[in-house]
Amino acid sequence: MQRLNPWLRKVPEWAVWALGALPLALLVWDGVQGALGVDPVAMIEHRLGRTAIYLLIASLAVTPLMRLARVNVVPFRRALGLLAFSYAVLHLGAWAVFDMGLLWGQILRDIAKRPYLLFGAGALLLMLPLALTSNAASIRWLGPRWKALHRAAYAAASLAALHWLWVGKVWQAKPILWSGAILLLLALRLLPRRRAVRGDARKNRFMSA
Repeated sequence: MQRLNPWLRKVPEWAVWALGALPLALLVWDGVQGALGVDPVAMIEHRLGRTAIYLLIASLAVTPLMRLARVNVVPFRRALGLLAFSYAVLHLGAWAVFDMGLLWGQILRDIAKRPYLLFGAGALLLMLPLALTSNAASIRWLGPRWKALHRAAYAAASLAALHWLWVGKVWQAKPILWSGAILLLLALRLLPRRRAVRGDARKNRFMSA
């Protein structure tokens, strides 16, 4: 697996951003083509939300890959985390605009009627300070507190998984499997650390706990 590292070092960060934008581009294309099904608003919300969770899980998998397989994708963690946050914001925005029409009274009533919305909102709120501090200046300013702060990514992922599970109202394979992936990543944190892969990762950290 370590043989991948020389190749990975040649991959520019912008390529990760480009690949991360692909699900949004496909969503827009499907919308233009009228291929979003009988409930396009729900499809938009669900696809944005699922992509946010996938990217958040990918950012959390960076450290286990480095510790266990010695595959260094740390330089891509910041992009993955920020992409996850961006899709989460778009997911919330799609619900607030298309579903609720930005009517705050209706938004509050919907939250009261559907408590699972609180899990999603909680996940996004936890991701907000992580996104704001995903830069070298914040790493220097916060010092050891930066890593402690970014452990909140696991709580955010857990809340997002609960949100997804509850939205479905019935047990579905996909959210269960991805929730299991989050639990696995949490369990891997309990394993002894191996020596880190060589390379300066500080400037590209995001959700590294």
